[in-house]
Amino acid sequence: MTPPRVVVLDYGSGNVHSVAKALVAAGAEVELTADRAKILEAEGLVVPGVGAFEAVMNQLKAVKGAELIDQRLIASKAVLGICVGLQVMFDSGVEHQVECDGLGQWPGVVEMLEAPVLPHIGWNTVKAAEGSVLFAGIEDERFYFVHSYGVRKWLLESSSTFTAPKVTWGEYGSKFVAAVENGPLTATQFHPEKSGEAGIQLLRNWIRTF
Repeated sequence: MTPPRVVVLDYGSGNVHSVAKALVAAGAEVELTADRAKILEAEGLVVPGVGAFEAVMNQLKAVKGAELIDQRLIASKAVLGICVGLQVMFDSGVEHQVECDGLGQWPGVVEMLEAPVLPHIGWNTVKAAEGSVLFAGIEDERFYFVHSYGVRKWLLESSSTFTAPKVTWGEYGSKFVAAVENGPLTATQFHPEKSGEAGIQLLRNWIRTF
């Protein structure tokens, strides 16, 4: 059986090699590239993100990331955002009192977490969404987080015209969005590639949705 082809978007953000290694462990054939044709043809696209919201958005703009992600989602092709790769899927991010537009796939604002100590670094549990495919069999596992900012309010209301996204929550000082499953668009605030076997299994679960 031919392994599914997954592209990790190589646009200047960190962690791409560890993400690629984890995807290979999960059973994918992986390529790091910003090549448009390869991104659009692959069965899965991973958008990693490390650092500041605005910096990641500028790097994505440089490779026309917004357009590529839109085209894949229109074609119902899987996209997975990781860490800041989740954050930029929302309308905007506010860091150091500066607001930056995101990709606008979901309504909401990325803002500083309400916690006595930041950043939130280390292993934490999540409250998996009911019926989650991403967390099937690993609902009670711990995942690795490194962030000071997050989405504290989910603003996309349910409608009779579309299936409501599955939203998984984490807690550190207060609640924040830890993962979203929304048709072909999936994202995690934590790092699956740093989350041991639980993270590999989560990537396997994602790959099985192709």
